[in-house]
Amino acid sequence: MSPLVRPATGPLAATFLDLPAGSPGGSVELFLDLYTGDRPLIPARAFMLTPPGSTRRPRAGLDLLPVAGKCLEGPAFDRYVAALREALASAIDPSQIGVLHLQHLAFGATPALLRALPAHPRIALVHGTDLLFAGVHRNQLQVLRETARAAHAIVVPTSAMADHLLKLAPQVDHRKIAHIPWGIPDHLITDPPPRPARTSTSHLRLLYAGRLTAEKGVEALVKSLVPVRGVELSIAAPRSQFHGLAPLLQRAGVRARYLGWLRRPQLWKAFTEHDALVMPSTTLEAMGLVALEAQACGLPVLYQPVPGLSEALAASGMATDFTHPAALTRDLDRLRTTPGLLPALRQAGYANAARYPLPATAQALADLGHQLT
Repeated sequence: MSPLVRPATGPLAATFLDLPAGSPGGSVELFLDLYTGDRPLIPARAFMLTPPGSTRRPRAGLDLLPVAGKCLEGPAFDRYVAALREALASAIDPSQIGVLHLQHLAFGATPALLRALPAHPRIALVHGTDLLFAGVHRNQLQVLRETARAAHAIVVPTSAMADHLLKLAPQVDHRKIAHIPWGIPDHLITDPPPRPARTSTSHLRLLYAGRLTAEKGVEALVKSLVPVRGVELSIAAPRSQFHGLAPLLQRAGVRARYLGWLRRPQLWKAFTEHDALVMPSTTLEAMGLVALEAQACGLPVLYQPVPGLSEALAASGMATDFTHPAALTRDLDRLRTTPGLLPALRQAGYANAARYPLPATAQALADLGHQLT
């Protein structure tokens, strides 16, 4: 945190992300950025799950709950939620809590937190995966609708997320919905890492950074890169997911340099060593924090114009179609051969990322909490 940034003043929040500490994803990084550390931007009791076999001390400001059995459907899901509720009830003094920050409208943490602290004001935060999973799992759709009814406010980072939510839960009171964009660490905006000078522009260095789940569109990216020449692809992703991708890369004849699952400072450095970030997401992105962090580090973004990304990036990135090799080939050739295009996208990216400082997100959430308490 910048020494000039002060934590938002607001009621103490109770918040819970039922993922093991260390899990990949932008939602996890945002959660840690906002609620944990020595001087959290939002004062909170913040919880995640204990990773299996972990002996490491958790991050400052983060409490871990040793609850197993995470699932999505059926009686096992009910038992899982009950175990989470019991663990939360043992860990939290309700008199110290001013407001609930429900991470996701679905999954187990949200109903568990609601049942453990049923009398507190509730702010629900839409992240994107909750909407995706509610669309294909009946239990999660039920949880999403119940949470939407119970929440006093529902925070969306983009209007696209509000539109998608209202398709899943058309009875939601529109007046509950608050638009608060997610943010990126302010030091990336004020003091971005230096970009080393390029010694050769004969090829384009592409970077994919993130999970390799189906909705991220990496399969289409790999297939569309088959006919493309003059590019190098690097992938920063969880190791097990990259191993799962390896057979497709081999069949397609696409060589990819695996960077590992990078910690944030390592990822920011990788941003400075590439020419474009590729985001081939197929369905939606809540906002695309990795794209904004890349832009703050001077890395242009080539993206599929899905809901969320289109709103957060617009003309500051280059929209393309990763599902059509000819379209991708054309746009990559433009990036490589058009004089001034990459520098122009780099400057547009800097300006766009500057619109989303994380302290502004924290203050807006704190202000919303004040209104409800």
